[in-house]
Amino acid sequence: MRIQFLGGTGTVTGSKYLLRTEHSSILVDCGLFQGYKQLRLRNWAGLPFDPAKLDAVVLTHAHLDHSGYLPLLVKDGFKGKIYCSEATYDLCRILLPDSGHLQEEDAAAANRHGYSRHHPAMPLYTEEDARVALRQFVTVGFGSHVAVAPGLSAHFSRAGHILGAAIVALDDGSRRITFSGDLGRANDAIMVAPAPLAPTDYLVVESTYGNRVHDPADPLVPLARTIRETAARGGVMIIPAFAVGRAQGLMYAMHQLKAAGAIPALLPVFLDSPMARDATAIYRKHRADHRLSVAECQAMCHAATIINTVEESKQLDARNTPKVIISASGMATGGRVLHHLKAFADDPRNTILFAGFQAGGTRGAALIDGAGEIRIHGQQVRVRAQVAHVDNLSAHADSNEILDWMSGLATAPRRTFITHGEPAASEALRLRIKHQLGWDCLVPEHLQEVAL
Repeated sequence: MRIQFLGGTGTVTGSKYLLRTEHSSILVDCGLFQGYKQLRLRNWAGLPFDPAKLDAVVLTHAHLDHSGYLPLLVKDGFKGKIYCSEATYDLCRILLPDSGHLQEEDAAAANRHGYSRHHPAMPLYTEEDARVALRQFVTVGFGSHVAVAPGLSAHFSRAGHILGAAIVALDDGSRRITFSGDLGRANDAIMVAPAPLAPTDYLVVESTYGNRVHDPADPLVPLARTIRETAARGGVMIIPAFAVGRAQGLMYAMHQLKAAGAIPALLPVFLDSPMARDATAIYRKHRADHRLSVAECQAMCHAATIINTVEESKQLDARNTPKVIISASGMATGGRVLHHLKAFADDPRNTILFAGFQAGGTRGAALIDGAGEIRIHGQQVRVRAQVAHVDNLSAHADSNEILDWMSGLATAPRRTFITHGEPAASEALRLRIKHQLGWDCLVPEHLQEVAL
């Protein structure tokens, strides 16, 4: 068995792991690179193997940095099955076509306004490409084993993080390798805790927060304070949020804050993301993945006014009155939130609030670092709005939580691979694992291949 790291190395995006045995080859995760331009260019560079010769793909969860390359993989010749949990499939049915649609829209806008260096600008893949890829999905129940390729079986257990997120263990009969995917938090307000780590020969673990510990204080306190202060100034609060996971957590937070009187009951809250709207409905279907009761789920779903059409979204920008707008994407890399930033970033009464990790090279990271202007749709946009960051709303385990999850093993894996983190985070987690657990561990480089 050999593993090659095709993404998620030195970055929190682009997760792809090629696993080869004597009889088969599969890909674990198939994500898009995001952030810095040199990373995004990898999406266009092709893969170092023939997709037509790949037996299968196994997905840990639906976020685009883990699933968003699938339409191109299929377009380039992959004919096998894509294995994932049922909720992951339901979310991919929303996320992947939307990703293709946005890419088509971005390419059309670039051609219309002439701000692309490519003539004509083309999408990486289309909405139709994504719908074709969805035909190859096969769902797997949590706790069950399934043969995914000749001589290779997979076991799925819950990872927390988002609906359907899985810890995936792959076994060839003589050795087992486990992939954490994105690991959730043991005491998350909405998602269930990650399943215990089962004995394994090798472990691939994420390190998004490998060098940080979440503030134990209640994140709703600074969130409420920032909303109240913004409203008192007559300002608008813009919250870029991932359509799956973060948007729903924020909607539930808005329900809690209004119910407690912590923010004005009449303050309008809008969810401007059709994708997030559809994802929210899936919470009712997959109640075993989260902690919310039927009543709490209903309250979350009604905590914001849903914006459906582009015209309704434009009307939000035309009215500069106090309100909260939750809109995709979470790192301000695309989607409707960019139009809201263009409309409201130049007014010091307003606030742009981020509620989670911001990858290097994204607009979110630039804003948190104090950028005085950002580039959107080929234009420079001045930033005079307040920029706030409530980091402990994250759905990722921090370094303590990752170590707690790993330390439940009685016998150490032969080797642990630390991925899906920026360099400082991955190295910090490596040192903690080495010194606290005494495990053999490696932070792999991009395209590195290792024999297991």
